[in-house]
Amino acid sequence: MGGHHLILGKLQDIITGETIDDTHDERYRQEIARRLIETLGYEKGDIRGRIPLEVRAQQKRARIRIDWVVLLKERMVMVIKYGPGSIVTRHRPALAASRLLAPYQIPIVVVTNGRDADVLDGATGKVTGSGLDAIPAKKELLRRWSEFSFSSVTSDRAEKESCLLYAYEVDDACPCDEDICRLQS
Repeated sequence: MGGHHLILGKLQDIITGETIDDTHDERYRQEIARRLIETLGYEKGDIRGRIPLEVRAQQKRARIRIDWVVLLKERMVMVIKYGPGSIVTRHRPALAASRLLAPYQIPIVVVTNGRDADVLDGATGKVTGSGLDAIPAKKELLRRWSEFSFSSVTSDRAEKESCLLYAYEVDDACPCDEDICRLQS
């Protein structure tokens, strides 16, 4: 990462093993990843990180990255969005991502700043838990599996969610944010 992001050196990603820039934000991300594996019972293979997602708003297009998705039984069951500062401002874009990453509604959405977290019902957007301890463990998601509908996301809904995510993540992005790639139309 360049620009005004303070790079403290390099670190090894706990999930992928890749060597990546060591920043304050990345340290928080790695703590969340460590919690998923060491405390919540997920295997590294259950977690996909830095998921590229193309979003568009009319003629504008960009590729953003979603921090993590958790896959169980070959389905995306949880999306986790990290961002510094206020987590409530991240609810809506995280919900939009949960409707764009798969052709179905991802049932669990987590927004976190690394110190706190909100867990949201993907379908309703309602907060179902707060705090890092509220992030569901693998056993809990498997136990609740029958509750998840994985309902289809219509193309009209996906288009609206894409515009919304573009507005939140791209229009207001710092020019030095390397997790966002503005694409030519």
